[in-house]
Amino acid sequence: MKTFKALGALLAYPEPALVDALGEIEAVIATEDLLPRAGRTGISRLSEHVRHSDLLAAQESYVELFDRVRSLSLHLFEHVHGESRDRGQAMVDLAGMYAEKGLILAGQELPDFLPAFLEYLSLLPHKEAVKQLQDTAHILDGIGARLAKRGSHYAAVFNALLSLAGHRAEHIVIDEAEIQREDDPAELDRLWAEQPAFGGASCPPRPQTESVIHFHRGASR
Repeated sequence: MKTFKALGALLAYPEPALVDALGEIEAVIATEDLLPRAGRTGISRLSEHVRHSDLLAAQESYVELFDRVRSLSLHLFEHVHGESRDRGQAMVDLAGMYAEKGLILAGQELPDFLPAFLEYLSLLPHKEAVKQLQDTAHILDGIGARLAKRGSHYAAVFNALLSLAGHRAEHIVIDEAEIQREDDPAELDRLWAEQPAFGGASCPPRPQTESVIHFHRGASR
C-alpha cells in the first residue's frame, strides 16, 4: 500500500527534494492502481502544479493554507480534540503505534501529522489500513471540501484518500463568508492566541495497556 505514503508525500512542505520525487510518486500510484481514473487525474494535476510553480510561491501558498488556517490543519487531532488535554495522551498512544512498526518521527513533527499517519498506514495490511483510514474520513471530507472551495489542487489528495477509504463525500457546503472569516488576519490572530493544547505541560506517561486510536467526530473546526 505504498499509495498511502505517496499521497502523504504530496502533502509535505514543497522542497526541491519533493519536486524531484514527483515522478516517482506518480509512478507508485500508477503501479498500484488503487485510485479511479478521476483520482489519478486530480493527482497528476497537483503534481504538475507543484512541478511548474515558483518554489517560493508554492511554499508561501502551502503555509497560508495548512499552517495558518485551523480548519485546514494537517494535524488530525486538531480537528478531534481541539485545545483539550486529551490530545496529549492521544499523541503518546499514536506515537507508540508508530514505534511498533519501527517508525520514529524526525525533528519536531507531531504524530498526528497526516503524512506521518499515512506512512504508518502504508505498513499495515490492506484491510487494517483502510479501516483506520475510515476513522479519519469525516476529517478528510471537511478539509477536502474547504480546499475545493478555495480552488486548491491539494483537494485532489483528500478526494483520493476518501476513495481509498470507500467513503462517499458528504457534500459539505462551505460558503464564501466562512472562507473570508478564515482568511481574516484578525480572526487568525484571535484563534492562534488561544491557550495551547498542552498548556505548557508535558505529555502524561504512557499507560501499560495499548490504546487504540479512533478519530471520532469531536471539536472539529
